[in-house]
Amino acid sequence: MTGASSGIGAATVRLLVERGWSVVAVARRADRLEQLRTDTGCDVVVADVTQDADVESLRDYVESTGGISALVNNAGGAVGIDWIDQADAEDWAQMFDVNVLGVQRVTKALLPALRRASAELGVADIVTISSTAAFLSYEGGAGYTAAKAAVHSMLVGLRLELSGEPLRVVEIAPGMVKTEEFALNRFGGDAARFEALYEGVEAPLVAEDVAEVVRYALESPAHVNLDLIHMKPVAQAMQHKLHRGPLKPKL
Repeated sequence: MTGASSGIGAATVRLLVERGWSVVAVARRADRLEQLRTDTGCDVVVADVTQDADVESLRDYVESTGGISALVNNAGGAVGIDWIDQADAEDWAQMFDVNVLGVQRVTKALLPALRRASAELGVADIVTISSTAAFLSYEGGAGYTAAKAAVHSMLVGLRLELSGEPLRVVEIAPGMVKTEEFALNRFGGDAARFEALYEGVEAPLVAEDVAEVVRYALESPAHVNLDLIHMKPVAQAMQHKLHRGPLKPKL
């Protein structure tokens, strides 16, 4: 599980451990991982998915501990809300490195282990957390939406390339999820803007909601592949159509 130090990643680790899975939590922040290990008993690997050497170390750890039967690519994020004519190309490069190339690096490195597991168990899984942003651009978000669109395209290609093997490629695309860090990091730590984003929204998704969908995908019958799952709070019909205020029927 990459991106495991907070938010969706940490929630998924907790749920899967509760369900009896042996989980390797992967992230950059050693202190967060150690707390997660203390809380859940998971294994941890400190690694940055944008660094080849770190991904190679992760691969070596997996090989030394007997392999894996599922990979959950969750590491990612958005940087900034600048319009294209104001955006810093370095911000875009950072988003592509973690959201797109990070998924490619980790998937490539761990695919041999997943193939061996599929031969033994009859199925193995590659689950990737993308975003509804992969399917609709919006002002100030073109860099992030472009990165997530690339992730989606990559996963479609991967599923085709793995055709004929007992390997499931699952994409989970959440909409508005209220976690402690994602939007706050995107807004450069602007807490007021973070709170305003969710103001009046009845029941945005939380990390545990996405974790439950990951669990469902992994624990579905071996012949069932959930290719693409869009999930949004009821209040969010689309990125650009978000209802603020109570949800109530028009009677």
